[in-house]
Amino acid sequence: MSESGEVSEFGYIMELLARGKVTIKNIERELICPACKELFTHPLILPCQHSICHKCVKELLLMLDDSFNDVGSDNSNQSSPRLRLPSPSVDKIDRISRPGWKRNSLTPRTTTFPCPGCEHDVDLGERGINGLFRNFTLETIVERYRQAARAATAIMCDLCKPPPQESTKSCMDCSASYCNECFKIYHPWGTVKAQHEYVGPTTNFRPKILMCPEHETERINMYCELCRRPVCHLCKLGGNHSNHRVTTMSSAYKTLKEKLSKDIDYLIGKESQVKSQISELNLLMKETECNGERAKEDAIIHFEKLFEILEDRKSSVLKAIDASKKLRLDKFQTQMEEHQGLLENSGLVGYAQEVLKETDQSCFVQTAKQLHVRIQKATESLKSFRPAAQTSFEDYVVNTSKQTELLGELSFFSSGVDVPEINEEQSKVYNNALINWHHPEKDKADSYVLEYRKINRDEEMLSWNEIEVSGTSKVISDLESNCNYAFRVRAYKGSICSPCSRELILHTPPAPVFSFLFDEKCGYNNEHLLLNLKRDRVESRAGFNLLLAAERIQVGYYTSLDYIIGDVGITKGKHFWAFRVEPYSYLVKAGVASSDKLQEWLRSPRDAVSPRYEQDSGHDSGSEDACVDSSQPFTLVTIGMKKVFIPKSPTSSNEPENRVLPMPTSIGVFLDYDKGKVAFYDMDHMKCLYERQVDCSHTMYPAFALMGSGGIQLEESITAKYLEYQENM
Repeated sequence: MSESGEVSEFGYIMELLARGKVTIKNIERELICPACKELFTHPLILPCQHSICHKCVKELLLMLDDSFNDVGSDNSNQSSPRLRLPSPSVDKIDRISRPGWKRNSLTPRTTTFPCPGCEHDVDLGERGINGLFRNFTLETIVERYRQAARAATAIMCDLCKPPPQESTKSCMDCSASYCNECFKIYHPWGTVKAQHEYVGPTTNFRPKILMCPEHETERINMYCELCRRPVCHLCKLGGNHSNHRVTTMSSAYKTLKEKLSKDIDYLIGKESQVKSQISELNLLMKETECNGERAKEDAIIHFEKLFEILEDRKSSVLKAIDASKKLRLDKFQTQMEEHQGLLENSGLVGYAQEVLKETDQSCFVQTAKQLHVRIQKATESLKSFRPAAQTSFEDYVVNTSKQTELLGELSFFSSGVDVPEINEEQSKVYNNALINWHHPEKDKADSYVLEYRKINRDEEMLSWNEIEVSGTSKVISDLESNCNYAFRVRAYKGSICSPCSRELILHTPPAPVFSFLFDEKCGYNNEHLLLNLKRDRVESRAGFNLLLAAERIQVGYYTSLDYIIGDVGITKGKHFWAFRVEPYSYLVKAGVASSDKLQEWLRSPRDAVSPRYEQDSGHDSGSEDACVDSSQPFTLVTIGMKKVFIPKSPTSSNEPENRVLPMPTSIGVFLDYDKGKVAFYDMDHMKCLYERQVDCSHTMYPAFALMGSGGIQLEESITAKYLEYQENM
């Protein structure tokens, strides 16, 4: 059936429901997929026991897969889809549906996505969709529901000659519907077909035998009590359920059916109590509506009082500004009139010119004495001109920062609910942001609301994004690279809200996180290096072989570096990764190197001579210093003895105290392949420690080297599983 047909059918069923023409019980809420909001189509059971349409699972995985490819990292999408997604192409769906599509693909694929029903991340494992059971029971109920909704539309016989007759029964073995006459013809007595299973007219033909998704040729005949799912005998003998407690399918069927029947009988017996509680809920809803309107009216009154105060203050401030402006303009006007009087034939000068025409000496002296004093004052003011008033109104700028902060924190009365505090030490940002907070046990809240927003470079604050959280930590995804974000949290106890916590500012990495592991094949020296099973941690073991050969050690003998690289190369774009160096490490080098330079290093024979004098070998702790002015195909910084040693640079101070820095908890590496630039970051403050050009004409790899005792741990990506692990710890 086409998508448009399904939508029209869904609308038709809902219309019949509204008219009360559907006789089946009101269970439509249980029959609608939480992803597409339509009746289930081939529902699958997720590991969290919620059901979702087969096509919706494919669309969700495809959406996350495309998001993975676009971002270039293994970011986890935390949002649950609530709208119909565009149908993916057939080839993409087939690629996702194939077993092992994650394991065998060149690029890591995700089989973890948020369940639209409970919004918790579920992991489908290596088999992906093929490892899920089809919910035939739910599918049958949906089909009954459809039949009840379209009772006026008969199911016609599939074998009749035109015009077909209305069918009276459907054969589950033949997957066809028949009228009485055709059923007798195609299922004659005394034949094998006479033993077929038939039901009332239906369009839902499900297989009679449930097969194991892990072993497709084996029937389901047991039930795993630990995983709470049906399994076959091969799953028990040598599969994932070999050490689990299982029971027979008949026993599980009997037990679960008895429990379900008892629970249903209990609910049916409490029907009067349920109706009473429904009536009580209706009263509570009406009371809530009235109280809510009353609370809105009270809030409006409080805000109107604030508006009145603001209007009064606004009026007084504007009056003060107007008064000052008038006073200054008057002073300027007086000063301007005085200066205009200094012009020829006008004002003071004109009057003086007329006085000079007086010929009577006594009269002239009587008038000229006072006039001369005025002329002298005007001359002095002209020589030392100063405006009579200031044009700036800096003293009249209204400072509202404190009031704005208080108004921004305006909330409901907390009634003693303490403010939660964000734990800065446990909160971090990498591929995602992990925010942890603490709340006093005595005031443990029912829920929390985590707010976050991006801070623009001009300090412009955007609107807050809100996420409701039940615990005291949350992983935030889809953050932009190289941006500052503010986080804060508030607690809810019932309907009472606490004030917001103090804001925490975190800076995201300058580029998407690059995912890789240590390569256990290329150049890996298992005599000196110890790699864990996850291949995200490497340690340099004490040189026992060196002690055995101690008699050959003479003056000037040097130990060579042991290299290990990432298992994924970089050929374009911007990438960022981080790692931690153990505090006891003697000497560790970390950075990037090209494929041809790595081949040169890893193929060169190890001998007992000092590598310091080997030209551009990469073993030299000062090799970076020798060619700071030219682009080289590698860049490594030296870390050891709880210090970071910055290479020499012609643009900065090369004094030892400026080149030796305390070792950060975690160190980040940023590679811009297209611009040929590499930078090293202090992850604690997301601060750039060192930056330089690098030749990226070949494939670049994350490169590490160890000498003596030491250890390197790759930074783990922050996902929902990471959060669960942290909580368990």
